[in-house]
Amino acid sequence: MTSAWELLLPAASAPARARGRALREALRDAVRSGRLAAGTRLPSSRDLAADLGVSRGLVTEAYEQLTAEGYLRSGRGAGTWVGDAVRAARPRARDLAPRSSGVHADFVPGTPDLSLFPRSAWAAAQRSVLADLPHEGLGYPDPRGLPRLRTALAELLARRRGVVADPERIVVVSGVAQATALLAGVLHARGTRTAGVEDPGSPQHSALYASAGIGTVPLPLDREGLALAPLHASGVRVAVTTPAHQFPTGIAYSARRRAELLAWARSVDGLVLEDDYDGDFRYDRAPVGALQGLDPERVAYTGSVSKSLAPGLRLGWLLVPDWLADDVVERKRTTDLGHPALDQALFARFVERGDYDRQLRVCQRAYRERRDALVSALAGHFPGARVTGIAAGLHAIATLPERYGPEERFVTRVTQAGVAVRPLAAYGHEGTVAGPAAGGEVRLVLGYAHLTPGRIRAGVARMAAAG
Repeated sequence: MTSAWELLLPAASAPARARGRALREALRDAVRSGRLAAGTRLPSSRDLAADLGVSRGLVTEAYEQLTAEGYLRSGRGAGTWVGDAVRAARPRARDLAPRSSGVHADFVPGTPDLSLFPRSAWAAAQRSVLADLPHEGLGYPDPRGLPRLRTALAELLARRRGVVADPERIVVVSGVAQATALLAGVLHARGTRTAGVEDPGSPQHSALYASAGIGTVPLPLDREGLALAPLHASGVRVAVTTPAHQFPTGIAYSARRRAELLAWARSVDGLVLEDDYDGDFRYDRAPVGALQGLDPERVAYTGSVSKSLAPGLRLGWLLVPDWLADDVVERKRTTDLGHPALDQALFARFVERGDYDRQLRVCQRAYRERRDALVSALAGHFPGARVTGIAAGLHAIATLPERYGPEERFVTRVTQAGVAVRPLAAYGHEGTVAGPAAGGEVRLVLGYAHLTPGRIRAGVARMAAAG
């Protein structure tokens, strides 16, 4: 007996004379309220009568009455169903996922091309994993993640990103957001109350630390990375960074600044969180190795498949120093008892068989072509425009000459023309490198990975016509 039929039990226990009426009212109310949704198939009169302990005739009479009223529908030999006439009473869940509506060209950064997701290879891996996975493999997993996946990730990260990767210190998470939240919770429990974040930088870093009770201090950048004097003056012992391809400015931390940042961490007995959000995508040379490889005990390293496969998979990794590992694993265990085992086994196979490396090559070729298309279109439609930042990742910084400014008015005009853009100022604080542009210059953070070259060219043309 399902919970829906349990709603009818009080009617079945009503006095004999009132039992038929009570059953009809209970069924009618269940349909109206949506607890029995439109299209739900009802049990046969014989089965429902047996479940409720009433006569079959009582149920048959109730079905016939509600069918006549339109609450139910039935056909000879086809069973009895909740009718479509009450479909409006069925509750509908809202979709709060971000969507672009009424936009001809969306240059807001952060989204990969979801059409590149390798559906055939992923489906083949899923079939293979389901066929081979033992029954016990569907139980509660190790909170750190399946050993098979952690071993595969250790090899992948060491080979591609130069990480010192001990599988015992890798925690499989549902993305960089969870990795950050876990780490923030552990640091708060150890007494941390403030953390430094890049300015300009990703807004989610401050929000995630705030949710754990940790305040954030904006730390300005210079041409080489985090500016050292403000970092030392801040008094923080935790710094959140994107050294391979800083978001949003697009710079790569210099070798000197990397060494200085680690020296700072050692001097204050501190920690650097390295968000390697798009470290695999460098288009003019080999990617810069991860900062973590230089000092694994002072850097917590995190990444995910959100830019390489799809953010909807909610799959990432956190590599922590030995002195934090036990606390992070325990917090992961108490948070969700571990990442879904089937998803982990599937991704492990995907990595082991080389499918993930192939996917990265496909994305790299596509995104390099799109960056080239963006640079070319900007040069053609905005003479004098400069594209800054290294040739990498899924976004670029475009600085348009003063004649297109002021920035706020330019953004308003192109938005009204159906082009979604974000100024660099949206990612920083007043008075920093990401504050209002000097003079009348316009500085934009343009995401291009999710747009075809044709849509990029058309979007830039529309932006030029509006600006």
